[in-house]
Amino acid sequence: MGHSDSAIAIHPATPDRWPDFERLMGPKGAVGGCWCMAWRYTAKQMKANKGDTAKTDIRKAFETGPPPGLIAYDGADPVAWCSIAPRDVFIRLGASKVLSPVDERPVWSVSCFFIKKCYRGDGLAQRLLEAADDFVRSQGGNMVEGYPIDPVKKPYPTAYAWTGFAGSFRNAGFQEVARRSETRPIMRRQLD
Repeated sequence: MGHSDSAIAIHPATPDRWPDFERLMGPKGAVGGCWCMAWRYTAKQMKANKGDTAKTDIRKAFETGPPPGLIAYDGADPVAWCSIAPRDVFIRLGASKVLSPVDERPVWSVSCFFIKKCYRGDGLAQRLLEAADDFVRSQGGNMVEGYPIDPVKKPYPTAYAWTGFAGSFRNAGFQEVARRSETRPIMRRQLD
């Protein structure tokens, strides 16, 4: 808690930033070897590809572009990640009844966050969401969508909130557009 906001800088995950992403994810690839591929694979593919294959595949996304997300830095230290891409990139979303499309509008989906433990609860997810606006605009998009947890029971373990918390989305100006499950709203922000 209490990190200096002024030291935080957020950048698109371009190929030159791969070593920073690798350092942030650690030797296990964030949670259970996912390397932030959980939404980019089907459930079956994720099970089969954890670890090295997932790492290779996310690295390809860095190299071929558009950048697969945003990396937050405290000085030179990578401290947080936010996965963002056009919704159809995240094939796992297509299999979800709860998170199925609200309408036909093309949206950019914020699917995942990975924030270093000592930076959680500092508003960094909100900062990443605000930076996502500029990033999506730069890629020609005009609608950002997310799938946060809106926990009934508090406190909710942050380790399980990898899609973010609804409060961070609300604070970043997102509006709830659908809720097909008590704890899983779909939230959007229209960009001007």
